[in-house]
Amino acid sequence: MNQDHFGKLREQMLLDIVAHMHLAGGQIGKPALDARVMQAMAKVPRHEFVPAELQFFAYSDTPLPIGYEKTISQPFIVALMTDLLQLEKTHSVLEIGTGLGYQAAVLGELADKVYSIEFIEELAAKAAYRLNRLGYLHIQTTIGDGYRGWSEHAPFDRIIVTASPQLIPPPLLMQLKRGGRMVIPTGLPESQKLVLACKAADGSISTEEILPVRFSELEGDEAAKPC
Repeated sequence: MNQDHFGKLREQMLLDIVAHMHLAGGQIGKPALDARVMQAMAKVPRHEFVPAELQFFAYSDTPLPIGYEKTISQPFIVALMTDLLQLEKTHSVLEIGTGLGYQAAVLGELADKVYSIEFIEELAAKAAYRLNRLGYLHIQTTIGDGYRGWSEHAPFDRIIVTASPQLIPPPLLMQLKRGGRMVIPTGLPESQKLVLACKAADGSISTEEILPVRFSELEGDEAAKPC
């Protein structure tokens, strides 16, 4: 499949995201996603971040398996979570759950400093290879327990979590700057909600449930503990 064909499929993916947003806009509270987010989605080659045998399906508005019982998120959810962050170029962003690097690449189109943590060593290595090959040299990746964040580079203007703990991890709240925003799925496996958490200037935290979602559970020693 050539690049022109992938380009046409990517254009259809954008139309699918717009249509999905139109249907969900009332629940989300806005009719459309930020144009900069849509431009980032239009630029990043999603087919480079899925297993080769699934490239034909890369631009379907659906999650896809990437191995190790993990998935690459549905494009609409990637776009929505990115939009909720309200990213600026100067922001420092932490991503928990690199996968094969697609969400990190989208973030990298919008922010100059992106740090991404992956629990599974094999996925982390594949993501780093893809991101470097595509020129995302300003995205730093590491292998580690995302529940604990990445304190060496904290505090962060924005944090995005692509796996679901039952509750928002306290270390991530601590590593979020005052005035910062975090987008994270939380809850029991059958009742997860996408949550926007904001830290005020006084350090207080407010949360808003956006919509029901279904993510893999966040892995790590603390994340595995029951509520």
